[in-house]
Amino acid sequence: MTPLRHDFLALAASVPDLLRDPAVGAAWPGPSALAEFTVGGLAGHLAYQVLSIPPALAEPVPSEPTVSLLGHYERVEWIGAGLDDEINVRIRRGGESAAADGAGALADRVAAAVDELTGTLASVENRPVRIPLWGPWSLLLDDFLTTRMMEIAVHGDDLAVSAGIAPPELAPGAVETVVDLLSRLAVRRHGPTAVLRALSRAERAPRTIAAF
Repeated sequence: MTPLRHDFLALAASVPDLLRDPAVGAAWPGPSALAEFTVGGLAGHLAYQVLSIPPALAEPVPSEPTVSLLGHYERVEWIGAGLDDEINVRIRRGGESAAADGAGALADRVAAAVDELTGTLASVENRPVRIPLWGPWSLLLDDFLTTRMMEIAVHGDDLAVSAGIAPPELAPGAVETVVDLLSRLAVRRHGPTAVLRALSRAERAPRTIAAF
């Protein structure tokens, strides 16, 4: 198994533990750190980052164009979309639907998906995959896993903040992969000078270099 896939599985395996934390269950119906998301809905969206992969790999290899990792982010509708735009409403509804049976049931589903992927990712080739929510393009599997790692890391922190607990500890390899992706997206959004200054010159740092 490649190091990236190993890091993905380690990160994915942290999701059930986070979902089973009593503080997450206690906060489930309340508002989360993300606008318009309940804690449960946010947890459902976090879980989706793992649960979406087995069905994607069960589908035939897609025939539409396969784009690069950054090309994917040039196409997604949610970047820059408003809270009430259809894509974000759909994302929130999907999270709430996934969370409908509660934290324990959701954690069990994610744990089962991680167990399945532990076997699958050891042998499957780096083939194109697609999630219907995206649009008419595909990503190579390893690029797809990179996008899921970023989502798990970011939303795991969102969920922990929402429940008032410490965020999951990330393996060094996962940190490198996620920070690399977010840095490249920040350069795409703000330009290299802004990112270089933010990382090296506090006196000239811009107000933000947020990737999204």
